[in-house]
Amino acid sequence: MRPILIALTLIACAAIAVPAAADRGKGASKGHKPDVIALPDGFQPEGITTGKRHTFFVGSRATGAIYKGSLRSGKGEVLVEGGAGRAATGIKLDRFKRLWVSGAGSKAIRVYDSRTGDELRSYPVPEAGFINDNVVTRRGVYFTDSQVQQLYFVPFGKKGALGELQRIPITGDFVYGPGFNANGIEKAKGGKTLILVKSSAPGKLYTADAVTGATKEIALDKPVTNGDGLLRKGRKLYVVLNRDNIVRELKLSKDLSSARTVRDITRAEFDVPTTIARSGGRNYVVNGQFNSTSPATDSYEVVKVPKK
Repeated sequence: MRPILIALTLIACAAIAVPAAADRGKGASKGHKPDVIALPDGFQPEGITTGKRHTFFVGSRATGAIYKGSLRSGKGEVLVEGGAGRAATGIKLDRFKRLWVSGAGSKAIRVYDSRTGDELRSYPVPEAGFINDNVVTRRGVYFTDSQVQQLYFVPFGKKGALGELQRIPITGDFVYGPGFNANGIEKAKGGKTLILVKSSAPGKLYTADAVTGATKEIALDKPVTNGDGLLRKGRKLYVVLNRDNIVRELKLSKDLSSARTVRDITRAEFDVPTTIARSGGRNYVVNGQFNSTSPATDSYEVVKVPKK
């Protein structure tokens, strides 16, 4: 996503009456999940992750609030209230039922209990530019910074104990330049390798060694400019091209050295989708609506990605 100033006037969006907004799910019928799920007005979402029993979580880039909802019913409520100086972009759920939240320009990474919303820990990152997205592996959680050429890593200790924040310099083929650099992040090869997308033109993909941060460019048949969230399923890699309103499906080579475009997926309800998550065999994106002229009052949605 693009860095957005966090305005104090937007804090109230986390406290909006949610049930009325959440009832605006579209395309639902008995036994089927809705195609479009409404979020609270003015929420300004960016990251999405899913859990068991059709649960999803979305973070607010404006206030750091976290919304918890059901993909089956379309209903939900605010789990974590927002606040001044907070922001939430990338969000992921780990196997210990904790939510890991990238803090965008707020220079912090936060961890929440996904059941209660309690903040478990905050990691200050004073040198951060824009902490954008994250991915959970068995070893720990990795975060991208779109303006500082390094990854952040929090290792898991015994029984998932929270470790101390580490910095991993990004070296090799991925060289930062003007604009937005590392954005979405995914794991491969059991978490030993990471996949990074560079958003600014010409959009590119890279592999990164999860220990050393050494990167290699993935050869593409088309650039992935405006690349945002990533989702891998086997050799399929889905890249959200936010301002193009496209989810691009790629097929990775076995050695991850190249990827070819399989198809571009879109639908009328996409409105600058940012990140992508999977539940029950279907993919979902969240609309960031970066082009909005009234973000504090607009309606926002989670949208099911068409299969074809």
